[in-house]
Amino acid sequence: MTDEQTINSPLPGTFYRKRSPEEDPFVTEGERVRPGDVIGLVEIMKTFSEVTAENEGLVDRFLVEDGDPVDAGQPLVVLSD
Repeated sequence: MTDEQTINSPLPGTFYRKRSPEEDPFVTEGERVRPGDVIGLVEIMKTFSEVTAENEGLVDRFLVEDGDPVDAGQPLVVLSD
């Protein structure tokens, strides 16, 4: 069995997987991330905050869709070893 970790939203707002509608997502499922890698943005009142990985891992799956509202502490992404 593999160890799974989540990347959680640092604050409430709207989660975005890409910087703009025309750009590619920051990361995709199956991609490896390292500490500090940006995996998305949370927007609240026109202010965008980066969501970064704290640990290294493989992006197993996203738990929210692009443009979904999120709460502070809500899991956004599942990482596996």
